[in-house]
Amino acid sequence: DKYETGKEFPRIAEITLETSEDGRYVLASVANGDGGEFAHLLRDPSGKWRQITRFDDQVKLARFGRETRNGGENALYLISRKGAPRGTVLRLPLPHASLANATLIVPESGVVIDHLEPAAGGIYIEDMDGGPSGLRFYNLASKKQTRLPVQGIISVQQMLSPRGNELLFRTISFIDPYVWNEYVPGAGRKSVRPTQMRGTSPADFSDVEVVRKFATSKDGTKVPLNIIRKKGTRLNGQNPTLLTGYGGYGVSRAPNFDFTRRLWLDQGGVFVVANIRGGGEYGEAWHRAGNLTRKQNVFDDFAACAEYLIREKYTNPNKLAIEGGSNGGLLMGALFTQHPALMRAVVSHVGIYDMLRVELDPNGAFNVTEFGTVKNPEQFKALYAYSPYHHVTNGVPYPAVLMLTGEHDGRVNPAQSRKMTARLQAATSSNHPILLRTSASSGHGIGTALNERIAQLADVYAFLFDQLGIQLKNTGELQ
Repeated sequence: DKYETGKEFPRIAEITLETSEDGRYVLASVANGDGGEFAHLLRDPSGKWRQITRFDDQVKLARFGRETRNGGENALYLISRKGAPRGTVLRLPLPHASLANATLIVPESGVVIDHLEPAAGGIYIEDMDGGPSGLRFYNLASKKQTRLPVQGIISVQQMLSPRGNELLFRTISFIDPYVWNEYVPGAGRKSVRPTQMRGTSPADFSDVEVVRKFATSKDGTKVPLNIIRKKGTRLNGQNPTLLTGYGGYGVSRAPNFDFTRRLWLDQGGVFVVANIRGGGEYGEAWHRAGNLTRKQNVFDDFAACAEYLIREKYTNPNKLAIEGGSNGGLLMGALFTQHPALMRAVVSHVGIYDMLRVELDPNGAFNVTEFGTVKNPEQFKALYAYSPYHHVTNGVPYPAVLMLTGEHDGRVNPAQSRKMTARLQAATSSNHPILLRTSASSGHGIGTALNERIAQLADVYAFLFDQLGIQLKNTGELQ
């Protein structure tokens, strides 16, 4: 093995590599931990590495172009958020790659440029508008943009341009499994066609609808809510409602499909996904409004969503449950310590609760660029102000809480869940259970075996049905 590059990278650098189609160039994308900062380096045919972007350049993605298929020159396409929090697309010709030579080809607009896929004669762009996706094509020759006829509250999960300017893209929604679609430019009304590559569901969702609403947060910010409910649901304040969110790392809660939600819907339940700050649903400004010293905005947004559901008569505090995992587990801890009377039950997976010591764990340093560090006085104050563990108060009637953790979790120390559970059990004055579920065969969740995922889901639903007083109905949907 021969040293190439990287000794100057931060200790928490995470690196991915990509080669150009002709194999002459190598692109290294370097993440500065998990906070959403990236730098990019290029290895040219002579073997020399050149730094193209630095962390403060705010270039979030770089991809090799495909013009060489038509005999054109090699180029890189960049998604930049520098001075444009919703994103622009830059074109950087090779081999003389320098960010100073990049040209703007797609300016910032009212939607977020979330991803791109180069084709032979242009660039496909996935837009995001508060969570749902759209698609457009930028033609390099004509400089014109064409919006693809993709409608509904959907998410574009993958894009591939296998030949020419054709596109294969995978979409999914809250009530439909994934499907791969084919786009053929110039085919008119039939330019987008679903293929036979699609997922199936053991449950029918034709009687379910998705309603998109907006809650108003503490500072006046409008926060999107995706409300999944059976058609004809009565707004009488009595519906068992499960509210979930994440709010961190620029990760967007885009539409996704999970057929097991049918279990909840068949018991009269309403399922709600909140697009709170800290995510990337409205670009980098939305992310930065919920990270570091601004993390409290995330919790205020989520509380506003819960209050909206109660005010609009979807549910009431005795019928409301909240659920989240990892950074979403921190969200759960902050909500029930700051607003213990707002919900009846909490399910928190592999969560973080002691924000003053999390960076001491083996993986903790990777999160400093998102949460901050106790070594910075202002960041310490912000961390302490919301750290759930430090705000458990003796004698408070806390809601029922189920904490789930994996014994082999290398990303979030399972001790976080153990000591938070113990502190809550000692402090609460309610008769509601404070439970800890530890799996000996799982970690942070990725790669968990099917039988263990089923067992976890069964325990979560049993807990929620019990605490919200749901009388089970046998619908036969999933037999």
